[in-house]
Amino acid sequence: MKHRIVVLGAGYAGAYVAGNLARRLSPADTEITVINAVPDFVQRQRLNQLAAGREIEAPELTDVFAGTGIRLRLARVTAIDPERRVVTVADADGGAEVGYDTLVYALGSRVADQSVPGVAEHAFDVAGRPSALRLRERLDHLDGRGGGGRVLVVGDGLTGIETAAEIAESRPGLSVALLARGELGARLSAGARGHLRRACDRLGVTVLEHTGVEAVEATRVLCADGTVLASDATVWTAGFAVSPIAAAGGLEVTENGQIVVDRTMRSVSHPDVYAVGDCVHTLGDNGRQLPMNCGSAGYTGRQAIEAIVGRLTGREIANIKLVYRYNAISLGRRDGILQLIDGAARAKPRYLGGRTAVRVKEGIQRGALWGTSHPTFGLPKRRRRLTAAPGAVAEQETASAEKSAA
Repeated sequence: MKHRIVVLGAGYAGAYVAGNLARRLSPADTEITVINAVPDFVQRQRLNQLAAGREIEAPELTDVFAGTGIRLRLARVTAIDPERRVVTVADADGGAEVGYDTLVYALGSRVADQSVPGVAEHAFDVAGRPSALRLRERLDHLDGRGGGGRVLVVGDGLTGIETAAEIAESRPGLSVALLARGELGARLSAGARGHLRRACDRLGVTVLEHTGVEAVEATRVLCADGTVLASDATVWTAGFAVSPIAAAGGLEVTENGQIVVDRTMRSVSHPDVYAVGDCVHTLGDNGRQLPMNCGSAGYTGRQAIEAIVGRLTGREIANIKLVYRYNAISLGRRDGILQLIDGAARAKPRYLGGRTAVRVKEGIQRGALWGTSHPTFGLPKRRRRLTAAPGAVAEQETASAEKSAA
């Protein structure tokens, strides 16, 4: 019996891990299944561009995994049972269970409403392709009225800044405002903050700082200080949340539902489960928690690959560096900021702006797409064989963990 590896989710982290496991493990011993709710690979970091009106590539997962031996199952994950080692899914044919020996949990994140009334009913977001297209349709409608529509972007993190800039540049007939809870660009250096403000001025983005939101309504936003802001389209970018599936399945999670793992991205409560991407709680080499973003998907994904391959083939597990060196921010298609950061995740005085930063950001996005959509590039003729009978590996891993705990 082959060792069954099941990967939940085919975003940046899941697709990358699945493809590289297929590249490095022998198909004679392993069977890899990817479960994903949609048939396409979604470039999540470009969804603000899609919402603003640009077309972005969405490769079909059947093409991404062609020739890899990976089995793709289009279904929605509804539950996991790590004690029985099964995943429950729902698809067009109803419900079913999928068994595994090693599970890679890569279900990502969704927009967090922060318990603010009206967000779910009235706000738009760019956390998924359907919601980005819904926002795009709304912006098309506002543009079609002859301009003058009011767009309010709530949240001044990277997603909020980039979304406001993309919409303002792509749709100059609309009025765009960016609502910041604190100072705009507070985590940037003084020079980068100045660059950001000049970019907002150039694009016509109105910045409202030190403002919290109490409620979102269909045509307005109620602020904590009593201010009422008119809005024809409110875009919510004030954070992300993970699925409750891991917690409901009994995995050890943090208060916000992220899976607690060791340095190899292995669940501390269930040794046959690995977590990667937004759904994992892990510390970088600087002792700080890794943020939810594409970069973390790459770091955690590479570490999980090394750990799974190492444990299944009896080889030493390499520690992947978990170090951020910069933040890249798009300010439309012709401007950007590349902010260098130090080991404590603090902004260095130096930054790069303008077209140089744009080229770096574009390179990151193209590299993420290429690396994910070509996961088995350089496929070796001979891949690693497992060191134990494939069906017994998971049992050996669990027995070893239980012995250590005792």
